Amino acid sequence: MSEETTPPSASPKSSSLILTLGIIAMLSGLMVVLTFQLTKPRIALNKQRALEKAVFTVLPEATVRKNFFLDESGLAALPDEAFADANVFAGYDDAGKLAGLAMEASARGYQDVVTILYGYSVDNEAVIGITVLQSTETPGLGDKVETDPDFLANFEKLDARLNNTGTAMANEIVTVKNGKKTDPWQIDGISGATVTSTAIGTGLRRSTNEMLPLLAKYKSSLPRSLSE
Repeated sequence: MSEETTPPSASPKSSSLILTLGIIAMLSGLMVVLTFQLTKPRIALNKQRALEKAVFTVLPEATVRKNFFLDESGLAALPDEAFADANVFAGYDDAGKLAGLAMEASARGYQDVVTILYGYSVDNEAVIGITVLQSTETPGLGDKVETDPDFLANFEKLDARLNNTGTAMANEIVTVKNGKKTDPWQIDGISGATVTSTAIGTGLRRSTNEMLPLLAKYKSSLPRSLSE
């Protein structure tokens, strides 16, 4: 007695599988691109709003903001719609007087790059406040740079004077171990968040080294009041 055997089903051809996978990959890529393009304006708008709010956080006396771009070629005023291109934000108080400048600084922290916005007093040549714009540091440790009152007190009047020729910092900003601060340009670090507090100091040092001599060079282009 013979058994009837079921013939094996035909396997899909390799070329068909490759074609199907290719179409799926192409559609997936298209969806990623479309999603990015559709959300890009909203992401940019949210980032702008957060940055605008941060400017008034580090310059609490300011009520009006003006945008500028500073580089080796000079200090140029920008219209409000060019906010994203600015790297210097000037804040003016109710009387129209310059209350200070806000600029970004960043450096590698424990997890990723830590980006801050800091306020700078032109009259006092000092950093007068910071706020964190971007950080993925460890909750409960690295994020102390945003909440620790003793650490934040470093930036009430952190010395950021230039040398006599205005071409370089008189003393570079640096973070020191907690309790070891002896000079007004030093940042007293946080125990348990040494890497993150050092990143804040490194970012400030890089930014002030680059931006403040340029600012001194082109200070005549900076309106000291809204009436200028």
